Formats: sequence, structure tokens, C-alpha cells
Amino acid sequence: MGLSDCIQDTTWTTPFHLLYGKACHLPVELAHKAAWAVKLLNFDIKPAAERRLIQLNELDEIRYHAYENSKLYKERTKAYHDKKIISRTFEPNDQVLLYNSRLQLFPGKLRSRWSGPFTVKEVRPYGVVVLLNPEGKEFTVNGQRVKHYWAHAEIPDGHIVRLNDAPSA
Repeated sequence: MGLSDCIQDTTWTTPFHLLYGKACHLPVELAHKAAWAVKLLNFDIKPAAERRLIQLNELDEIRYHAYENSKLYKERTKAYHDKKIISRTFEPNDQVLLYNSRLQLFPGKLRSRWSGPFTVKEVRPYGVVVLLNPEGKEFTVNGQRVKHYWAHAEIPDGHIVRLNDAPSA
């Protein structure tokens, strides 16, 4: 047929039903109803016109409900997505790690994709962060590609730390 006859999550109806206002029938079903179609051709024009107007109004109503359902679906999807977003605020002199998306496909099983730490020099509007590398060279990155680096307290070599006194992460 070309148009899917599966009920969509967003509109809660089939695309065929939205377009034509009726259910999608297979060729077998159409052959079965051929006798009914012949009887329908011998009709009066006035009741047929009224019936067609009612069908068009019902089709408009179905499309309106599908539009409302798609708006509800989009709102729920947006709320779910926004709930998963972690807001990160950076201040100058914060230590951050930078996500390296350009690593090869299989760089090594245990190799981290986060590099750094880098120092935040400046935070600009629209999520832009200016970083300083250890050599003092600055570069600009998207704020979505950085995360805070929480350094552990340094423990001198040869110093014994009991497990119940160890700093927690």
C-alpha cells in the first residue's frame, strides 16, 4: 500500500487512517466486499453527500486528535530528555577533563577517552569554555565535552594509611 498500517506511538493511529479516514484493507478483503460495493452504487445523491460531509468532519476530528496526541508525546519526550541532562557550571581556575572523541575505534580496552586535567581560564556564553593546557596554551571547547576533575589528596610515598582512615572518593 505504501503507507504503514501500524499504529504510531506519537499519534496513536495509523498514517493510512490519518490520510484517508478509514482503515487499510487488504486486496482479499476488497474482493469479499465487491458485492456490497455494487449495491452501494445504486444510491440517492443527497444522503450520499450528507454522509460524505460527516466523514470529512470525522476525518478532521481524527487529525486534530492525532495532532494533540503528538504534542503530548513531544512534551513527555522532552521532559524525559531534560531530566537526564546534567547541568555543569564551571568557574575560572577549575580543573576539568576533556572528552577526546577522536580516538581510534579500538584504542585499547582500558584506555580512557578523557584527557587532562586542564584549567578553566574563562567561561563564555552559550556553553563555550576556554581551557589552558599544562604548557599554558589556551583553546576553546564546547562545555558539553568537559567535566570536573576532582583530584585526590596527595599521600606521600612510604606513608601508611589504614583502610578506615583512607580518604573517600
